[in-house]
Order: sequence, then C-alpha cells, then structure tokens
Amino acid sequence: MKGDMEEEARLLKVGEDSRREIGFTWGVFVQEAKVASYIGGPMVAVTLSMYLLQVVSMMMVGHLGELSLSSAALATSLCGVTGFSLMLGMASGLETLSGQAFGAKQYRKLGVYTWSATISLTLVCIPIALLWVSIGKLLTFTGQDPLIALEAGKYATSLIPAVFAYAALQPLMRYFQSQSLIIPMLLSTSIAAVIHIPLCWVLVYKSGLGSIGAGLAIGISYWINVVFLGLYVAYSPSCELTRTSLTKEAFQGCGEFLRISVPSAVMICLEWWSFELLILLSGLLPKPQLETSVLSICLTTISLVYMIPYGIAAAVSTRVSNELGAGRPQAARLAVCSVMIIALIELVVISVGLFACRNIMGYAYSNEKEVVDYVTDMVPLICVSVIVDSLQGVLSGVARGCGWQHIGAYVNLGAFYLAGIPVAVLLGFHLHYGGRGLWIGILTGSLIQTAMLAFITCRTDWEYQARNAKERMHQGPEVSVA
Repeated sequence: MKGDMEEEARLLKVGEDSRREIGFTWGVFVQEAKVASYIGGPMVAVTLSMYLLQVVSMMMVGHLGELSLSSAALATSLCGVTGFSLMLGMASGLETLSGQAFGAKQYRKLGVYTWSATISLTLVCIPIALLWVSIGKLLTFTGQDPLIALEAGKYATSLIPAVFAYAALQPLMRYFQSQSLIIPMLLSTSIAAVIHIPLCWVLVYKSGLGSIGAGLAIGISYWINVVFLGLYVAYSPSCELTRTSLTKEAFQGCGEFLRISVPSAVMICLEWWSFELLILLSGLLPKPQLETSVLSICLTTISLVYMIPYGIAAAVSTRVSNELGAGRPQAARLAVCSVMIIALIELVVISVGLFACRNIMGYAYSNEKEVVDYVTDMVPLICVSVIVDSLQGVLSGVARGCGWQHIGAYVNLGAFYLAGIPVAVLLGFHLHYGGRGLWIGILTGSLIQTAMLAFITCRTDWEYQARNAKERMHQGPEVSVA
C-alpha cells in the first residue's frame, strides 16, 4: 500500500510540474496522460467488475427457463430506469463537489459531502422500494402477461436490498475517485465479482430461491463492496484527512448536494431512458422478436465498450474538478485537451476492431443465421455509435467536473427527445427502416448531444469556472476543523 501511495504522489507531482507549462506540448500531453491513465485505467476495470454482477446474475437466471429470463430482464430494465440510473446520476454530483473540495484542500468538507450524499440517496431509496414492491401489480394493470408480471415483481422486490447498497456504494466510490484513490475500489469490486459467481450459483440453484436468489446475490455483492470500502475509509492512513463522522453538517449539506445532484441525475437518466425506450419501440415493429433481439445485442455491445470511455471520463472529471478547486483553470483546460486525445486514440482502435469482427460478432450472442446476419449489417452503425459515445462520455465527464450538469440536462433533453426519438420513430415506422431506422434515430440524438457538448466545452471560460468553484466551496456547509 505504501508503494501505491508513493506512485500516486509521484504521478501527482508530474501533473504539478506540467501545470507550470504555458502551452500544450508533447511533454505536457505525456505527463498529463500518465496522471489520467493512473485514474482511468483502473476505473475501466472497476466499472467492468460492477457490470459483471448483473451479467452473471442474468446468465444464471437464463438457465432456469424462458419465463424466468424474460421476467428478470423486464424487471432489470424497469429497476434500472426507476432506481439504479437515478442513484448513479445523483451520486455523479459528487464528482463536482468532492473533486473541487479536494482540489481546494478542504478535505473535511469532502467527507461531509460524502455523508450528505449517502443520507440523500438513502431517503430517495424509500419511495423507489415502495414502487418496486408494486411492480408486479403495475405490469398486470398495463396488460403484461400475468405470469411474467408476477415473476418480474418478485425479481424487482429481491433487488430492493441492492438499491439501498447502491445508495451507499456510489458516494463511497466518488469519495475515492475524487482523491485519485482508485486501487481500493479496484480491489473491492474485483473481490465482490469473484465472490458473486459462486454466491449467485448457490442462491439460484441450491437454495431453491431461483431467480429471486440472483437478485439477492447482487445486493449481497454490493454490500460486500460497501463494507470493504467503509473499512478502508475507517482505518487507512490515506483517508485520514478526509475521514469524518456523521454530524449535523452532513444533514445541512444535503440541500447543496441536491441542488447539483438533481440536474446531474436528469442529465444521465435522460440519456439512459432514451436507449431503454428504443428497446420498447423495437417490440412494436413487424418482426418484434428479431428486432428486439438484435437491438438488445447492439445495446449490450456498446454498453460493454462504453466502460472504457467511462473510465476515461472519470479521469477527466477528477482532474478538472481538482484543478478548478485548486484555482488552476489553465491546468484544467490542459487536462481536457490531453484526455480528449486519449479518447480519440481509444475510439479509433475499438471501432476498427469491431468492424474487423463484424462477420463473427453475432455468433457471440446467437446461432440463428437471421440474427447473425442482421447483427453484421448493424455493425457499421455500432462503430459510429462507439465513436460518438466515446467523445460524449469524456465531454460529459468535463461537465461533471465543472459543475454544469444543468446545461447537460437541457442538451440531453433536446438531443434525444426533441430530435433523436422523433427521428427514430419516423425512420423505423413511417419510412419502414425497422430496427436500423430506430438505431439511426438514437444515433442522431447522440451526434447532436456530442456536438453541443463539444461546442460548450470549447467555449468554456476556465477562469470563470475556477471562480465558480471557489464560490461553491465558500458557500458550502460550514465544517468544523476538529
């Protein structure tokens, strides 16, 4: 652990040296890339480990039969839209508050923000849990098959412990991320992923719980993460400056957290929901089973690939928020330029690799020739989506680092719901392009979103953002030094 701390200090010192440079040179890029890679590389593995929990659970449930799989998939989608996306979005507000607090060396305030977020997210979980308990009845009321609705309701109920764990886990992860303490998260998520596989197998097949066991296994694995990270915060010397207990300042900080977390949630949820809506629309096409299967494969592929730019986005969010909090606007600008170059290299490699595998990619999901051929035809569109999503993922990280999530929310609303979804409906249904038309529509929304975020980022006044961060730190909850 001492070696990790020394390496982190060395990399941050390199970043400090690069900030003395006046212009953007190759040397500055290399130095900044090292710092960003120290954060972004492990964050990719962290995100993949978290994603693996749901994938493993769904694979286990899939072997129970078609009814269990379809109901679990339906419940997972609904719970993602109504709960997990909300938790993830709200917690992203900490990328602004905690990152800037750490950059400003207001270390105890970082701990207070973490407690404020945990309290707020836990309270939000209560209505979510009540909704999930009623999902079975709501699905029956909307005309869903009674058997599927019943099983989906049971699976959604089994995920309630998971959403409460998620409410504690996401603020903890932002707490570590804002300090560039990535290794503890990597260890925690990796251990939880390894434990999850046999745990899920026992709960699904040996305990008699069936699909309910898969949902409970996700919750237990999330809580393992929470306990591991919580113990690290409590006992590690790395967290000594930012470690705080639960005090009244944490409750006082809930208002400030909600002011930035709500637009942050709207920004993320609007994009997440648009892709879920795409899958629902595919079920209304002439060949619903084929279209839904293929679009689900496409969505799964880009979701998996998106873990890479998401890790890079975590790096740029941390670097930008830290530098703005420290009052170094030009260093924040240089961090954005450096990370954007890394993202460009990544998107070229990934998109070329996917296109090269276009004729065999479909076999990873299905043996049906019709499905495989359809996926092959969709791969060029997937490659374009990978390019666009890589850029917008990093630009969204810049937005979270700066704290202009409210602007990102308006961008996503306009890009997807005033342009993307209408174009998808027009091409998919009225012009009879089917699933390709739906995907082109959502891709149109992504292109508009990326172009608008790029324009805003290019026009950003970094001096103003640094002053804004300073004012935010002074307006935050008063924290005692003791």
